[in-house]
Amino acid sequence: MTAFTLSLKELHDQLHSGETTVTALTEQALGRIDDVDEALGAFLRVDRETALQRAEKLDQELKDGTKQAEEVLFGLPVGIKDNIVTKGLTTTCASRLLENFDPVHDAHVVEQLRDAGTVTVGKLNMDEFAMGSSNENSGYKTVRNPWNLDHVPGGSSGGSAASVAAGEVPFSLGSDTGGSIRQPAAYCGVVGLKPTYGRVSRFGLVAFASSLDQIGPLTRSVEDNAYVLQQIAGHDERDSTSVDIEVPDYLKALTGDIKGLKIGVPKEYLSEGVSEGVRAQVQAALDKLKELGAEYEEVSLPHSKYALATYYLLASSEASANLARFDGIRYGVRHEEDNLLDTYKKSRSEGFGDEVKRRIMLGTFALSSGYYDAYYKKAQKVRTLIKQDFEDLFLDYDVIIGPTAPTTAFKIGDQLDDPLTMYANDILTIPVNLAGVPAISVPCGLSDGLPVGLQIIGQHFDEATVFRVAHAYEKAAGHEEEVPVFKGGTHS
Repeated sequence: MTAFTLSLKELHDQLHSGETTVTALTEQALGRIDDVDEALGAFLRVDRETALQRAEKLDQELKDGTKQAEEVLFGLPVGIKDNIVTKGLTTTCASRLLENFDPVHDAHVVEQLRDAGTVTVGKLNMDEFAMGSSNENSGYKTVRNPWNLDHVPGGSSGGSAASVAAGEVPFSLGSDTGGSIRQPAAYCGVVGLKPTYGRVSRFGLVAFASSLDQIGPLTRSVEDNAYVLQQIAGHDERDSTSVDIEVPDYLKALTGDIKGLKIGVPKEYLSEGVSEGVRAQVQAALDKLKELGAEYEEVSLPHSKYALATYYLLASSEASANLARFDGIRYGVRHEEDNLLDTYKKSRSEGFGDEVKRRIMLGTFALSSGYYDAYYKKAQKVRTLIKQDFEDLFLDYDVIIGPTAPTTAFKIGDQLDDPLTMYANDILTIPVNLAGVPAISVPCGLSDGLPVGLQIIGQHFDEATVFRVAHAYEKAAGHEEEVPVFKGGTHS
């Protein structure tokens, strides 16, 4: 691989030294997409003309020495997950129901990146409305894993992870509702962060489950991830769940020093269902952290066994409410029938895919009269217990560490007809969303030629410590040098 193997800081330095230009970097991204994306399927649409026009404008700003050009992200191409709205660039959530939806404004995070001088090259493929763990639920095409095209990239941010792993863009944005940044990051061998709920504005993120959704960056390294979070984090008054709290300097946390750090390793995260290859790589990572001066010991998250059922009740209930607005009247698939109710029914039944329908039906049932207390209300009570488990552990430990996913990426089609098995792929990431705490997935080696992810979980709004541990491990282990051999339609 030759595309975008440099860090964001190195690309920034090349721009300022005159070794490259914004236009050259944009053309490199577009050329790479032309070369590999027919096989990969990471992009749903590429905004070539607008991207090149913006690159030309930014090159002039660089020449004029504007203040904006000092931003590390200045001039860098980025891909945006297709559930994050972009003004003038169709946003479909990978659903046929929104196939002609052109937003009239940008999401907050898109504004923040534009303010830093980035170039949006296109919208990234995903599971429809962010519902899925494999990116096979896209209403348009399946994304493939650049490490092995026969395997899934994970989901729902599969396009975001695959585009970075394949070198189409140096970084991307995804969203994480139950592991949708971290799990594909693990499967594709990149770094993916779910920030604390409320750290990054959700304004302009098409809602799946509003109390769980969070936008975050996918990058090739921990340092790159810190640069992107630094830009997109912060209070936004347009999002009532955005927390007005100081954003620290994340780059200052990347010291490499973790001596005396206390790590809790939940026994539930290394128990039945976790493959031997994943377990071995995670154990090796823990031993590496111990060599660096950290201490780890086994702990328990006793209510985590209920997390999967709790999540699917709550997330589906919120999806049922959030997706009621998509009725075929204003945009997307619309069937003209004799009456309004039939128009709704026909438009939604043909516009939504099977997985979206499944979750809407489950959520509607859980919220219905006579079942609300037995299902939704009880799930909310269990969510509180899961959150309390994390808070109790953080009284004694700095971070909690385990695998990101129980296995490496499975083959395309293997679990598509088995929703319960598919849901279980998120069993190690879901508790983090229910608790609202931050977590990062970093590569920690290979198992049978496919990447394994190490999940590092921190306290509320303590992304700095999460970055510190992840960066120290990354530099000591050197796994960032492992990249997929992927060119055109071939793979190894």
